[in-house]
Amino acid sequence: MMNSGDTAFVLISAALVLLMTPGLAFFYGGMVRKKNMLSVLMQCFIIMCALSVHWVLLGYSLSFAPSGGFWGGLQWLGLRGVGLEPYADYAATIPHQAFMIFQGMFAIITPALIIGAFAERMKFSAFLVFTLLWATFVYNPLCHWVWGLGGFLRNLGALDFAGGTVVHINAGIAALVTALIIGKRKNLDSNVPAPHSLPFVVLGTGILWFGWFGFNAGSALAANGIAVNAFVTTNTAAAAAGLSWALLEWMRNGKPTIFGVASGAVAGLVAITPAAGFVGVISAIIIGLLVSVFCFISVTVIKPRFGYDDSLDAFGVHCVGGIWGALATGLFASKAVNAAGADGLFLGNPRQFLVQLAAVGITVAYTAAATFVIYKIVDMVIGIRVSDKEELMGLDLTQHHERAYTVLE
Repeated sequence: MMNSGDTAFVLISAALVLLMTPGLAFFYGGMVRKKNMLSVLMQCFIIMCALSVHWVLLGYSLSFAPSGGFWGGLQWLGLRGVGLEPYADYAATIPHQAFMIFQGMFAIITPALIIGAFAERMKFSAFLVFTLLWATFVYNPLCHWVWGLGGFLRNLGALDFAGGTVVHINAGIAALVTALIIGKRKNLDSNVPAPHSLPFVVLGTGILWFGWFGFNAGSALAANGIAVNAFVTTNTAAAAAGLSWALLEWMRNGKPTIFGVASGAVAGLVAITPAAGFVGVISAIIIGLLVSVFCFISVTVIKPRFGYDDSLDAFGVHCVGGIWGALATGLFASKAVNAAGADGLFLGNPRQFLVQLAAVGITVAYTAAATFVIYKIVDMVIGIRVSDKEELMGLDLTQHHERAYTVLE
């Protein structure tokens, strides 16, 4: 039965999730050099435009139309048959289109996360083609496997409340693949660029944290106790992770930084995403405290040791944090929190942890392979990387004939 309160809640949550992409634009934009600020904003905003159209024409049907195959069926192309009545198999108290548009916001932000890996060196035309192909052949199938009717990971029992595998591991492993193939930024070994605007980074973090309540609490698809639990665990994990990262910096470097606290908070938000509706608040604290340890090691030890240029740590935060969150769901999940979920390993159900591990492995393997193929095809047809001269001048001027600031570095 239709419920106006649930409908209002989901629509507001959808708006909050959409706001996360401009938040990400400032979060990432503050980290790049001044000459590339607008290029990051442009990439995020064009994704909002392109993926919104793609979702209603093609993406929603491929992701959620009932099917047992690789994708969903084609019966909902152009939203044919997706009306204003509830579709009980997904959400029984809100219009089908409300569910559709809420999920569409996830489809927008997921490829935007990958931007952090190739920032400052990808041609805009190649970026746009790569993004649309990646959404079609990577995001849509994986979304169907985990959340869609007939999806094999859903049938296996994998738990992903709001996108640990579908969004964060998916985007994070794609980020690593693109960073490895596209190569390092020029002169990186002798001149590691610092974030040009930490205030923008903090602004973006605040917007992301705010929007994440729609991301996680909204995934309950109703204004109910599960939504409240997801809201509380989301905030708690983010706070614990921000605190943990500050303490790690304090011990290692002698001083905590605002950049570290922002990075930690985002890592906590990533890690709690798959677990938010399945775990309690104490588990959320543990998840948040530990994710900063894992992500801190990834970005300060592993990345320098292996020498890959994951420019803005999309892999180090989103993939590493997402993997921990997905596995932690298999450890801490409790049917006392959400009867529709399952108990995890610590409540006597080791199978759930193994299912979560399988979902992580399948996501990593498929996304890595598919991303590699898509990248190579786009590079072969139109070329992906800007020229050395264009990279030196900056993407704001060479790709968009604009600049964010009067004085360039």
